[in-house]
Amino acid sequence: MHLKRTFMSTLILVGLGIATPQAASSNPAPIQQAQAPQLNKLLEQGHKLVKAGNWPNALSTYQQAASLDPKNPRVFSAIGYLQARLENFAAAAEAYQQAIALDPKNADFYYALGYSLGHAGNTAGAAAAYQRAAQLKRNYIPALSGLGTILVRQEEYDKALAAYEQIIRLSPKNWKAYEASGAILLHEGKFSEATKMLDKAALLAPDSASIQANLGLILLSQGNSTAALKALKRAAKLEPTNPDIDLRIASILQAQNDLDGALAAYRRATSTRPELPEAYAGIGNILLVKRDAVGAVVAYRQLVSLAPENAGGYYRLGIALKARGRIQEAAVALKQSRRLYAQQGNAEGVQKAKIALRNLLY
Repeated sequence: MHLKRTFMSTLILVGLGIATPQAASSNPAPIQQAQAPQLNKLLEQGHKLVKAGNWPNALSTYQQAASLDPKNPRVFSAIGYLQARLENFAAAAEAYQQAIALDPKNADFYYALGYSLGHAGNTAGAAAAYQRAAQLKRNYIPALSGLGTILVRQEEYDKALAAYEQIIRLSPKNWKAYEASGAILLHEGKFSEATKMLDKAALLAPDSASIQANLGLILLSQGNSTAALKALKRAAKLEPTNPDIDLRIASILQAQNDLDGALAAYRRATSTRPELPEAYAGIGNILLVKRDAVGAVVAYRQLVSLAPENAGGYYRLGIALKARGRIQEAAVALKQSRRLYAQQGNAEGVQKAKIALRNLLY
């Protein structure tokens, strides 16, 4: 269940990407508003640097312009845009707040503020900013989409669904809104409703890997692993570098006892994202079944290096080391497993580790 929820969260976020604010992407501080030659020169230079993608120098230039013209909201908007491009999201939010103070009815500024606050981790502030943007500009779909994403992060699923329903009413061919709604409904276990939404999304965007992956999850939740595997394989073809899809494929193949296929899928996942403890756990488990204790030890060592609190990882490492005849190392791993299980209040795990320790010499 935990793996399913983690995978769901990933797909929801993939499906709900928020557009980067464009407030500074095309002449953000109009040159004709400049009141002095020096300011005019800075604005022109800053605009050229933005177009060239030279974010640091453009930022410095607009900051100089702000010192000369501290009442120009679009200069602060440009600063916010550039700070966001440089991933300085708290600074970006501060700049957009300055722009809003000078132009409090600019919906685009509120949208950009929501984007920056969301990336800075201030979900409550982001939601309020997106809501204000939607109030100021009627039918502002990007703001509604941003609001939906933030509400999902806050686990306010009913409110998020309402935001996406509003998008669908305004833009009936917006496949991302159908996909987002379907992903939320799937997360809530409403499989029939989720399928309807995702089927509509698939008709509008047949090349979307995340839609196919979510459809696969519905089929898997309904116990149809064969059809689920087909859907997930379609998703993998559409997005071959998505390790979350490969993880799900691997788990199905492993359950079907297709160990070679599962092993290949786990390895694809690690080649794309090397820091996946779940994949190394799967690799180790399969190699242990295939009596490749050497490979299993390597996989489990990678697992516990990535997840040092994983008691099960240390337990399996101990078992693999015992199979290699490395008894002292196995004892160290099993004792660590026992300690972690005890810390986590897992009495069954503690007992399992104790039995394995007693059996080391047999």
